[in-house]
Amino acid sequence: MNKTEQAVAMLQGMIERGELAPGSMVSERTIVELIGLGRTPIREAIQRLAPSYMIRVHASRGIEIPAITVEDQLSRLEVRRAVEVLAVDLASKRASKTQREAMQSLASRLEGQFTLQEYTDTIRETHALILDAAGNRYLGSLMLPLQGLSRRFWIVHAREENSDILRGRDLHRAILTAISERDAEAATAASRALNDYLVEFALAVVARQAAR
Repeated sequence: MNKTEQAVAMLQGMIERGELAPGSMVSERTIVELIGLGRTPIREAIQRLAPSYMIRVHASRGIEIPAITVEDQLSRLEVRRAVEVLAVDLASKRASKTQREAMQSLASRLEGQFTLQEYTDTIRETHALILDAAGNRYLGSLMLPLQGLSRRFWIVHAREENSDILRGRDLHRAILTAISERDAEAATAASRALNDYLVEFALAVVARQAAR
């Protein structure tokens, strides 16, 4: 991983975890100081993340960390559902023996307990495995931004952290297990179940906000 890739991963992680507050404005200098890498990789990271809606660049005001809204999350999930169903279907049909073994190993790991950071790192690994096995280089440009933004919403709004981790863990494990067994029907059903949970989670946020 080169410095630009490190900067992308670190900046995206800070945004997803809410360390850069939704709705805030930050300068390039501030990001350089927070991440501790040079101005060039930070600038390149900003350029990479802007098209994915993770940040917005304003020439005169700096860098905006977009606010998080339920409406945006639900719109993202409509697209994510279709893209991920395609990805897991292709992965079920195309995964190599090595890729299927890696998925079985990761599915076994997902039986354990996780901190929030460990869980999100493992889910990134899950998505990367599925994307690699799908064997379509265009899927990544669609999937990864949607997953990153959806994960950001989930992290910021998680209230019952342990139970939410357990629910997400089990749903991702079902997807990996089905792909490793080349069961495309079960894999796509598990992918839809994950999306249903994320929609349910977003609607629960609406209900909490309305009750205030």
